[in-house]
Amino acid sequence: MRTLNLAPLHRATVGFDQITDMMDRILSNDTSNQSYPPYNIEKTADDGWRISIAVAGFGEEDLSVEVKENALHVTAKKADDDAERTYLHRGIATRAFSRRFHLADHVKVTGAAHENGMLHIDLTREVPEALKPRRIEIAKAPKIEQDVIEGDKVN
Repeated sequence: MRTLNLAPLHRATVGFDQITDMMDRILSNDTSNQSYPPYNIEKTADDGWRISIAVAGFGEEDLSVEVKENALHVTAKKADDDAERTYLHRGIATRAFSRRFHLADHVKVTGAAHENGMLHIDLTREVPEALKPRRIEIAKAPKIEQDVIEGDKVN
């Protein structure tokens, strides 16, 4: 596997720390652990999204959803109450997991719901009024009256 060194990019740019940090995160992620649990990200509105995570076998008390520093952390840990059970086949994975989603600026979690083995997390972009584009009216310049000097035509 090739490793990409972004140190020259860090030295040559100023103010693009978020982009280079994101590239570091993407390139350094362990891809072998990213398939569990399966999830969907869907766009529900112009400024709205929903993350749906398949959490079959987990109850609300086993799940945790937290937002810290522009990152959404979803974790699950199942209490070990299966010690007295004997399985002939165990195909439903209830192993603990931790999934992290990095959120863009001004993206807020508006709610989470657990239904039918799915955890739905709703997100909305809430841009503050001060950062929204605003239209500036252009006023007409006041008409300036000029004094005209009467003169004779030369030539």
